Amino acid sequence: MKWMMLFLVLAASNTLSAQQDVGELLSALKTGNAQQVAEHFDAMVDLKFPEKDEIKNVGKNQAEIALRNFFTENNIRGFEKVSDREIGNTMYMTGRLLNDGKGFSATFMLRLIRGKHYIITVRIN
Repeated sequence: MKWMMLFLVLAASNTLSAQQDVGELLSALKTGNAQQVAEHFDAMVDLKFPEKDEIKNVGKNQAEIALRNFFTENNIRGFEKVSDREIGNTMYMTGRLLNDGKGFSATFMLRLIRGKHYIITVRIN
């Protein structure tokens, strides 16, 4: 019985930790802070920006620079989440990056690794 309770407590704490990191990511997106978004990148990230070829397996630092440049060049100031879903250890989050114009559709694919969600793919259209 004690083992069962311990298991339930550990499972609940992992779930809360995973929910917290997604909340932090949403906050960073909603404030248009590319540097804070990049804190959630995995070691290697796939990137797709409008009118550019997809770049696969970009290192975390280079991906941060690319995302920061995109946010700056396009005056990204916020994010409206449209939906998210989780399938196994993979989570998809879609929404709209906001700027002074029509904005951009964005999809983020995250993988749950050791109780934390890490961004593995960013697609902006």
